[in-house]
Amino acid sequence: MSNHTVGQSGAVPPPAAPSSSRADAGGRAPVQDGPPDWRLLLAVTTTVLAWASAFVVIRFVGPVFSPGSLTLGRLLVGSAVLSVVVAGRRRVRLGRRDWGLVALIGVAWFGVYNVALNAGEQHVDAGTAAMLIQVAPILIGVLAGLLLGEGFPRALVVGGLVAFAGTLLIGVATSTGDADLVGVLLVLLSAVVYAVAMVAQKVVLRRVPGLQVTWLACLVGTVATLPFGPTLVTEVRQAPTSALLGVLYLGAVPTALAFSTWAYALSRTSAGRLGVTTYVVPPIAIALGWLFLEEVPALLAVAGGVISLVGVSLARRPTRPPVPGTAA
Repeated sequence: MSNHTVGQSGAVPPPAAPSSSRADAGGRAPVQDGPPDWRLLLAVTTTVLAWASAFVVIRFVGPVFSPGSLTLGRLLVGSAVLSVVVAGRRRVRLGRRDWGLVALIGVAWFGVYNVALNAGEQHVDAGTAAMLIQVAPILIGVLAGLLLGEGFPRALVVGGLVAFAGTLLIGVATSTGDADLVGVLLVLLSAVVYAVAMVAQKVVLRRVPGLQVTWLACLVGTVATLPFGPTLVTEVRQAPTSALLGVLYLGAVPTALAFSTWAYALSRTSAGRLGVTTYVVPPIAIALGWLFLEEVPALLAVAGGVISLVGVSLARRPTRPPVPGTAA
């Protein structure tokens, strides 16, 4: 007798076609190995453009707002926007583990990351900061490979190294040599907490929708940075309209919108592959600075940007699905 199961019609069902997706470490959320759909591409593009623009706006409002008050200001705006968006939507009840991960994301990524990066850029130049912060995608790839079972695909490793080399060129080209140990440590701290928070977010997104995770984490980050409230009130009273508009933009677009599109993308692809896309941020930030701040980039920085884009393209190449074996 055949080992195949016969259906009610008596026909033997054909073997299942090979799928281009695989389950992640938890076996719950499918991770696409094939080419991403247009919604995933749109989400990643929106996130990268918004985060690149944030570097330009932060540099614009930096002389007016201190690191802590700037973080609290943008999180207050982001929390308000996200609260309006999630109003009336059905929400998933979180378990104790989910709440712990959301608290980690809110404190680490929304709170510590922003304050440390804002403070670090007061001690180091933009080029040095660009080199240091791009340690994060490497850490994400390592943590995702070890903790989430994503492994270390050859294309991801090679593409990540090429993209990192491009970022190093950007840093060398734009560095002024003005860096002290405090600034370096602050930027490295922001890179580490960013990597840890992203891996934690990948885990909680298996059960909780991305928009809900972003909203709750933003609220947690806002509460964590409330001690900067008195400073924010004082600086808002003295700030020009252009700086206030900059804070509103940072809260609405790079925070509320971009973190939501990032969560959407992270729930549909691997953490390692998504993390390497942030190597596109420095070249775009250079282009935006050239356009809006009239900061003409060095030729070496342009070359580094091109190399970073090539590396990201290599790292994002889809993995070929395994060829199904022949039945014995």
